[in-house]
Amino acid sequence: MRLNIKNIVAKNKFVVAVFIVAAFLRLYNLYDFTTFLSDQGRDAIIVRQIATLTHLTAIGPTSSLGGVFLGPFFYYLMAPFLLLANFNPIGMTLATSLFSILGIGLAYIMVRKETNPKIALIYLVLATFSYVNIDLSRFAWNPNLLPIFAFVTLYFFYKFIQTNKNVYSFLFGILFGLSIQLHYLAIFLVFPMFIVFIQKLITQQKIREKINTVKTSLFSLIGFFFVSWPLIYFDIKHQFVNTQSFLRLFGQDKLVSGNSSFLSKFIDTNQSFFVPVFNSNINGNLAFILLLFMVIATIFLWRSKKINIFSEIHLLNLFSFIFAFSFLFLFRHPHYYGPIYYSFFFLLAYLAFYIIPKNIIGNGFLTLLLLLYIVVNAKSINFLSGPGNKQIQHSQNVANFLSDKIGNKPFNIATWPIEFGEDNFVYFLEVKGLIPADRTKLEITKQLFVLCNQEPCLVLNSPSWNISMFGKAKIAEKWEIEGVKIYKLVHQ
Repeated sequence: MRLNIKNIVAKNKFVVAVFIVAAFLRLYNLYDFTTFLSDQGRDAIIVRQIATLTHLTAIGPTSSLGGVFLGPFFYYLMAPFLLLANFNPIGMTLATSLFSILGIGLAYIMVRKETNPKIALIYLVLATFSYVNIDLSRFAWNPNLLPIFAFVTLYFFYKFIQTNKNVYSFLFGILFGLSIQLHYLAIFLVFPMFIVFIQKLITQQKIREKINTVKTSLFSLIGFFFVSWPLIYFDIKHQFVNTQSFLRLFGQDKLVSGNSSFLSKFIDTNQSFFVPVFNSNINGNLAFILLLFMVIATIFLWRSKKINIFSEIHLLNLFSFIFAFSFLFLFRHPHYYGPIYYSFFFLLAYLAFYIIPKNIIGNGFLTLLLLLYIVVNAKSINFLSGPGNKQIQHSQNVANFLSDKIGNKPFNIATWPIEFGEDNFVYFLEVKGLIPADRTKLEITKQLFVLCNQEPCLVLNSPSWNISMFGKAKIAEKWEIEGVKIYKLVHQ
């Protein structure tokens, strides 16, 4: 085994070097620069409950789609890592980084197996130095794992289509279910898979072959429902509250409303993808030309019989996602494009291999393009030098200071402004055994601590319900630590 590893490394020195750089960019100075705000604190609280077997939740985080819950997969995936880190949230961040590194390597192996080493190497460089993917890999959040899960989902779907084996169908169903639990936009993966599935049925001449394909596809449904049953169980137990919330979004046109035309939304959606993927301020017209070029080039290669089903799936994934996303009236955040990042890198590598001439000039031109890509993405990297924001340490310091003021007495807690959020501080309070009153149950104690990081601090007669629910109050004491003002309110 040792000799085999040495031989593999010796024959793939550049690949190994790039992979080491990928790991470095996702792990270096991680503790000081990772994001740990209220959203991460909320997740850490729930993951800690799972790790300590205090509460085994059947639902995951709420999505940005207005009160619709995701599945709990992300929480259970993170729980062992939080436990191994002795409940330091860096364990969850480290897990996210490691899965990102593993994902890049796994996708490289898949691309190499289905195409050739050069395409896989170009893909590896693109994925390694993508700043948006580096950034998403350096803090724990459910959408950040979606790029690799979406890519692997499409890979096992491809293997199912190629071999018609039950095991690949089952694995594809599992991975598709897990991808949707990371973010509901992964549901758009159904479009390329449906097209290719129908295409296979059409090309099969014998009825028996079609029946066998449909029978095998049922294993994907089994896999999907196998990993989705906790959320399904929760929905049934609570009178389909999640399903109703989802349907209500469409009923109120919150997802597909808007005054702009579809074309303008399509251009905006496409631009909002190309800007982070190239880490450059690309305008809408140029982004549209780039996408159109990729589609035309792929069609040209398809006519030349240089496009296989594997690359066809990823082209359909890229185009159908941008097309479908253009119907939604949502902000175009970079993490929303998780289902297509790896498909894009693969397609770019695929086109570069077949379009750029394989001679000294062509290789030089390709090298120059990749170097330019690396430089453009590297300009945003800020964690190689200088002090980080140390958000985990900051949250712990504030919580430790606050715990002394709480004095082992029941307490309420709130923040101003509301979006400041308190869960990152509450996490460390709960680790110390200090659990705040549940304001969702209107539990009110004799003391309320308001954390404020923005003047003016509206803690009395506050427009925030989280504060005003405490009732008529006065400021008993006031402190400040690391830029956070803390007010202790008591009843008048």
